Amino acid sequence: MDNLEFKEEYNLSKEEIVELLKSDGKKLFEIADKVRKHYVGDAVHLRGLIEFSNICKRNCLYCGIRALNDKVERYRLSEDDILDFAEHGMELGYKTIVLQSGEDDFFSRDKMCRIIEKIKKFDIALTLSIGERSYDDYKAFKNAGADRYLIRIETTDKDLYKKLHPNASFENRVECLYNLKELGYETGTGSLVGLPGQSVDSLADDILFFKKIDADMIGIGPLIPHPQTPLKGELKPANFDMALKVMAITRLMLKNINIPATTAMETINPNGRIIALQSGANVVMPNITQGKYKLKYEIYPNKASSDMDSLTYHNNIINKIKSIGRYVSLDKGFRNNSLI
Repeated sequence: MDNLEFKEEYNLSKEEIVELLKSDGKKLFEIADKVRKHYVGDAVHLRGLIEFSNICKRNCLYCGIRALNDKVERYRLSEDDILDFAEHGMELGYKTIVLQSGEDDFFSRDKMCRIIEKIKKFDIALTLSIGERSYDDYKAFKNAGADRYLIRIETTDKDLYKKLHPNASFENRVECLYNLKELGYETGTGSLVGLPGQSVDSLADDILFFKKIDADMIGIGPLIPHPQTPLKGELKPANFDMALKVMAITRLMLKNINIPATTAMETINPNGRIIALQSGANVVMPNITQGKYKLKYEIYPNKASSDMDSLTYHNNIINKIKSIGRYVSLDKGFRNNSLI
């Protein structure tokens, strides 16, 4: 679309999205950055990520913590460790804590509610990313104080989803997203870009799906398959540029949502986070998991900055944000629906 320009509203058709995905992206990134600036400003929301368990019952074909990977060293953080890390994040200035894990049934409804209630005493927003749970679990977590929930659809191509996620249900995944919206969560989802068999048409469908459910946060990541998974060797450098295009078009279609500059982008490209922040993103999720655990949550290899302690990492990110004329937000970063 050579005639792409900044405007108040974008209701792109599938054909127009496909055309943008096939473009070189230069104009798209420029316009997405203008839309970001106009609707969510220059603030960057930092959200401290705690990866509290790498035990997972799922067998996603690309993920290093899949149940069938017997080479990964498993761990679970204690409740005290989770709370200590959350307090550390609060002391660093994070206004949101993200609790992420594999699908680990050890963390029952009651355990999670107890952890949520204690973390909320720090007066911070709380995001959960712990996979598919029942409606009643989601309701209990919301009542305990959880504000946001992230569950990526990964791909809206049902056949591809089934191939990549053995013994998992695409329909249940979608139902989880609708349940979360119904319960009043700020609901996040997203997709992987570069999956084997994934088409440009499929990526366009992903973006239209985000629009259909009116997601509040979208995380887009290039596929970085773990070497101890069936998809080892599927990494393609072009995945970065395509992921950036999907992210930028998502900004056009959902102008006031929160979009992270993902760690996966920086893992593929050393300047990936900065490039993403200049192409529509407005969130960064630094890992504040401490010590040996930080290296054990290896959903993909060689995560960017995994060798840094949390304070060094925090300061490094702040300096990068300032280097492009942006600043760190001092609020909890909820979606401002008055801007729609």
